[in-house]
Amino acid sequence: MVQLILVVHNIRSTHNVGSLLRTADGLGLEAVYLTGYTPYPAAPDDERLPHLAQKLTQQIHKTALGAETTVPWRHFATIDQALAALRQSGFTIAALEQAAGSIALPDFQPPPKLAIIVGREVEGLEPEVLQAVDQIIEIPMAGLKESFNVAIAAAMALYHCRFRA
Repeated sequence: MVQLILVVHNIRSTHNVGSLLRTADGLGLEAVYLTGYTPYPAAPDDERLPHLAQKLTQQIHKTALGAETTVPWRHFATIDQALAALRQSGFTIAALEQAAGSIALPDFQPPPKLAIIVGREVEGLEPEVLQAVDQIIEIPMAGLKESFNVAIAAAMALYHCRFRA
């Protein structure tokens, strides 16, 4: 079975973060890395003000329904720190994004150790992040809308990678 890590980069919505953690639990991911300004649950070594950490944890819990305590997660201040940790552990890194040269999700064969990065809802992942990854995968769209909600898109890609191999 593929070892999967989800990297959630610069997502503002606590509800999306909670949903992504719940999906990670349901699919048995190795971990979730929360990077940049993505909100994250309270941690033992938390440097945020206690009331802020508690507020964000409560908001994440609304959709995570406890997955914030069952899924291993780490917060990285920068995406570069997360990418370095993934590379050191031998993970192939793929961005889930609409971009030139992307691989359609149905055609994507996941490697044994894969990290998938998802990013901002409207703007997508920053160009420098796309340049730093090994592959870009894209979900083909059949309707009039140009994209899915980040939590839905991540769930599709993670499910595909979990059960394709």
